[in-house]
Amino acid sequence: MEYILWSAVAIVAAGLAGCLYMWRLAYENNVMEHSFSFMDFPAGFGTVSLFFISDIHKRSIHDSIIKSAKGKAECVIIGGDLAEGGVPFSLIEENIRKLKSIGPVYFVWGNNDYELDYHELDALLLSLGVKILDNTSVTFESPTGDKMSLLGVDYCDGGKARLDLALQDSEEGTFKILASHSPSIMRKVDPAHGISFILAGHTHGGQIRLFGFGRYAHGGVTVKGNTTMFTSNGYGTSVLPLRLGAKAQTHIIHLSRCN
Repeated sequence: MEYILWSAVAIVAAGLAGCLYMWRLAYENNVMEHSFSFMDFPAGFGTVSLFFISDIHKRSIHDSIIKSAKGKAECVIIGGDLAEGGVPFSLIEENIRKLKSIGPVYFVWGNNDYELDYHELDALLLSLGVKILDNTSVTFESPTGDKMSLLGVDYCDGGKARLDLALQDSEEGTFKILASHSPSIMRKVDPAHGISFILAGHTHGGQIRLFGFGRYAHGGVTVKGNTTMFTSNGYGTSVLPLRLGAKAQTHIIHLSRCN
């Protein structure tokens, strides 16, 4: 009987230690740096550096993240799930103000963003100067006249994404970057669209991976024809504040022309 009792205590202790370890992983503040080069990247821009963060959910962005990205990135792209139901708007505002200290902020909607009063969220983002890319695009021009378009679609798996409208809103012949909360947008991308780079999140890299397996693939790079897609593990968590085998991530991404 004593052996059974101590075995049970050991199992419970191991379980608690495992949960604590996964909880600590969920609240890491990792900034990854990546470089991508493209044959069609406009030379007039030199190297463009972006800060990409997705799936913030309930987290408060740590000051170390902002410090790491300041001076290294020219703008910020939020890949959806900025928040979720129950997150106070005061926390959302605090996170946006932190991100704005890095550079101009661009946002695409994620599924969990609609759990809040999305009209209020929309109004807050606009009041803070965030550019919402809801099936729209913005165009940037280099001093030499080269152009680049940043497109954004609404939440893809919710039937709100209209890639056709975002493409119509972009200038023809520009280098195109697409931001989408869900990586499933890749299924809608055709070579004729001329989209060179996609940024996505949503999957959390599987969030909890056992023996290398998870509900979703680990974040990383997918290539389809002339389109490269980068999917982030995300910064926050969904349902449980735990991670295993899929570290929390934010990203500084450098884009340039192939030599």
